[in-house]
Amino acid sequence: MSKIVVTFGEIMGRLAAPENLRLRQTRELEVTYAGAEASVAASICNFGGEARYVTALPKHALADATMDSIRAVGIDTEFVLRTDRGRLGLYFLETGANQRPSHVIYDRADSAIAITPAENYDWEAIFDGACWLHLSGITPALSEIAANATLVAAREAKDAGAMVSIDLNFRGKLWNWDKAKSSRELAQDTMRKILPFVDVVIANEEDCHDVLGIQAGDTDVHSGSLDTSRYPDVARQVVKQFPNIGKVAITLRESFSASHNNWGAMLYEASSDTAFFAPLDVEGVYCSYEIKNIVDRVGGGDSFAGGLIYALITDGLSTPQIAVNYAVAASCLKHSIKGDFNFSTRGEVEALMGGSASGRVVR
Repeated sequence: MSKIVVTFGEIMGRLAAPENLRLRQTRELEVTYAGAEASVAASICNFGGEARYVTALPKHALADATMDSIRAVGIDTEFVLRTDRGRLGLYFLETGANQRPSHVIYDRADSAIAITPAENYDWEAIFDGACWLHLSGITPALSEIAANATLVAAREAKDAGAMVSIDLNFRGKLWNWDKAKSSRELAQDTMRKILPFVDVVIANEEDCHDVLGIQAGDTDVHSGSLDTSRYPDVARQVVKQFPNIGKVAITLRESFSASHNNWGAMLYEASSDTAFFAPLDVEGVYCSYEIKNIVDRVGGGDSFAGGLIYALITDGLSTPQIAVNYAVAASCLKHSIKGDFNFSTRGEVEALMGGSASGRVVR
């Protein structure tokens, strides 16, 4: 049985200030290429899986470089459209430290994927042999055209017999293509049309609140402390609204500063009404990874999604507890890697799952 994972979304140029410099301090920018769905595909390939990426890009040398970056990790780019209209989207990153947060500036208006209609993609060929489609809430935020293409992709995937996952990924700066609605109203109206075709939802608490109006009691994600006992109920509320959803994964980030986070997650399985937390201590109690001196947290959620999807379709990793263990360990390691892509291998992830967290040199 084929285990090809398809991802659909925008890939951009990432222009980052070196080290922890502020954008106004630097006259040099480090250029890489990334996007949420491309990052998920990259994780799956780096773990040893198969991923097919679908997007639209202009016909010029920078877009060629973008293609080179995703092909380099083994992603199938056969169905990337090269268009005569639209531009390469960009984002500018200023990496924070300690009490100063990171900042992102988007420059994505009229990008190729934002103006390419759904009918331009060969969905039947795209999903030939595929077992999974992964989407995010970022792509439908770009434009009404991109929102419709995301909806069509989900429908076509279900018709082809594939599982569909979506990371809610609320980006308030992007949801502005309907001026008659607030960013939250537009996100909720749009995502509620897509979610009936989804099997697995990935989110954090803020996403659940912004996109679905669901909140984990009085938990404050900015306080550095989360009441994990409330999250199974959040997942149950998601499934109650959309009974087609079989699993809900919620990442649990405790932010003490830009450089110091605790990290874990919960995977809720609707069929058994059971919540599985990771990581666990030796007594089976939730005990988050403590991540100090973060190198780059951008892409951390995408590496979780990539790890979860890969685990759920891989023999020996697919049970809910092992799958969430794998996803959390994979995304923990991503925090030590510069750039959006997670270049961790399956062996490195399984070593961390097994307790190898000292960072000692491997000889």
